[in-house]
Amino acid sequence: MTPRHLALVGPTASSKSALAFEVARALGDVEIVSVDSMQVYRGMDIGTAKATNAERAEIPHHLLDLAEPDERFSVARFQEEAHRAIAAIEDRGHRALLVGGTGLYLQAIVDRLALPGEWPEVREQLEGTGTDGLYEQLTTLDPQAAARIGPANRRRVVRALEVTIGSGRPFSSFGPGLDAFPPSRFRLTGVWLPRAALARRIDSRLRAQLDAGFVEEAVALEPRMSPTARQALGYKELLDYVAGECSLEEAFETAAKRTRAFSRRQRMWFRRDPRITWLGTSGDPLDLLPALLGNWKQ
Repeated sequence: MTPRHLALVGPTASSKSALAFEVARALGDVEIVSVDSMQVYRGMDIGTAKATNAERAEIPHHLLDLAEPDERFSVARFQEEAHRAIAAIEDRGHRALLVGGTGLYLQAIVDRLALPGEWPEVREQLEGTGTDGLYEQLTTLDPQAAARIGPANRRRVVRALEVTIGSGRPFSSFGPGLDAFPPSRFRLTGVWLPRAALARRIDSRLRAQLDAGFVEEAVALEPRMSPTARQALGYKELLDYVAGECSLEEAFETAAKRTRAFSRRQRMWFRRDPRITWLGTSGDPLDLLPALLGNWKQ
């Protein structure tokens, strides 16, 4: 399969978006498709480092602002929206450039994963049970899924139980596609930075977001944020600060620590995929632009 479209992946704060924007400027036939599970929510702009209005006016961006923060948004819906956007890009004779760090969303697009359905009545019944009890139930019904998810991620535990109970088959039985990496019509490239450099960039970006009004954004959104949206990096910590549960500096440190842990999980996810060509630097990630253009011009 000859790759037609492009994908740029890597951990948060590694300048993927800035690199993608410059690539799109240089190539001229590229439209950007966001692969970020939180940038789909309207109003969550500063905290998710969403493309600005000026950037969107210059280069077409897709899959931003698809839902209100209080909506339930699924991987299946994202996959459907992505396929529709990419088909329209192809109709214009352009290439899609997928950009983001949400690994499951990326693989749902690149590999057209078969995704399980939804059983809201099952989910509603599960919501009233404590997380420990739910995890124990999942361990009994689908130990493989329980081992993958862990006991701390309530949202994913509930989802795994919803699918297992609703479909009558283990949630993990839908997962073999995650470990298969067939030929793809996407040319995948990853941005790699040393861990210490990435940690500095995470801190710097979070400071800039605070200066840009991140606290005010979180406060304005709080009354209409779903449990999923509320867990977005930084929002939960800042809302704890606003509620008087910690100082602003403590909220910053907790958010930065959680973001660093998230970046490690992102790297682990993407490193599984042998189709990704990695480009690394210990300096400015924008220095990788010539190498990216060299790989993607044809």
